[in-house]
Amino acid sequence: MADDLPLPLAGIRVLELGNYIAAPTAARLLADFGAEVIKVERPHTGDELRNWRLYAGTTSMLFRTLNRGKKSVVIDLRTDAGRRDVLDFVAVCDVVLENFRPGTLERWGLGPEEMNAVNPEIVLARISAFGQTGPLASRPGFAAVAEAHGGLRELVGDPDRPPSRTGVSIGDSIAGLYAAFGAVTALLQRERTRPGAVPLRARSIDVALNEAVLSMMESLIPDYLAYGVERRRTGGRTEGIAPSNAYVCADGLSVVVAGNSDAIFGRYMRLIGRTDLADDADLATNAGRWARRDEIDDAIGAWAAELTRDEALRLLDQAEVPAGPIHTARDICADEQYAARDMIQHFEVDTGAPEPATVGFPGIVPVLGERSLPVRSIGPDLGAHTDEVYRNLLGRPAPTPDRNGQP
Repeated sequence: MADDLPLPLAGIRVLELGNYIAAPTAARLLADFGAEVIKVERPHTGDELRNWRLYAGTTSMLFRTLNRGKKSVVIDLRTDAGRRDVLDFVAVCDVVLENFRPGTLERWGLGPEEMNAVNPEIVLARISAFGQTGPLASRPGFAAVAEAHGGLRELVGDPDRPPSRTGVSIGDSIAGLYAAFGAVTALLQRERTRPGAVPLRARSIDVALNEAVLSMMESLIPDYLAYGVERRRTGGRTEGIAPSNAYVCADGLSVVVAGNSDAIFGRYMRLIGRTDLADDADLATNAGRWARRDEIDDAIGAWAAELTRDEALRLLDQAEVPAGPIHTARDICADEQYAARDMIQHFEVDTGAPEPATVGFPGIVPVLGERSLPVRSIGPDLGAHTDEVYRNLLGRPAPTPDRNGQP
């Protein structure tokens, strides 16, 4: 059983000084695999993500999802006492994650040098729009800006329309992945080296949103520099790969089919009744198929239009042509593959209704063993662990809020 497996990051303690998506995503990944994550939130409002996509109640499902497995502690970083408390926590943590604008922590007296002074083995992972150095370092920016700056936005959408974006903050999530990976590599180096031997600069992880996006752009830059090729938006296709697209079926539902390998293409065309295309020597390689992509897509589209989505998928599966439905949230919740691997896990949660509701949340990736590890808890209520964390880690009660609610 997945819940019997040892958690690889058990014993690692993380201090999250993060809001929104990027740093909280990194901390969530570390929490998923056993790290104790202490999330520092401002008094009263907490992380602004608590109110993003808030349809009812006081805390959004987006916050509950991205902050699972964490402990919420309220600290006011605008106060001297709050900043001293943060350094006290740094002293007993292994990793600090933050996504403030560069220079903010330094102005507060919480920069890398101050953290290193209280904990000479601390790993500091920093996420910002454009990195901690360079001419744009001080510029603010969210994922939308980074996705445009990193080249992704130019390639999303149809060629005859303005650039679009993906339906999630993918730039933030990619940066969070890199920050978590960077933190783990620094921890591994720390463990392999004698205590105190890893210099601060090697324990300082600098993740820029725009660079994280650029790193996902495959051969965008070398194709331009080697051949002068500037990629363009191609709608449901991917530049230079054919046939790989979405097709509308007779019931109005769509399938995605990736029949672009040389071996698959022949049986794919025979399946749709186009032996002429299967036997055409000019279409034996990807370059030839890309040159005639409209003709091929028209043939596939005509075939799909005569079948329901389920009928098309059954035939494609029999022919061993990679294909799948375009899932909605409803489809995912009913999908047997996700269920078999515990990729939807259920919790009782406040949704703003009179009684808590059972709500499914995404499982943990990657899988260790055969099924997702159990999600230990969903994102906590604001300040739910403040007193517990102060007493357990600092040996004193949390500061008592004044009459204005400030600690």
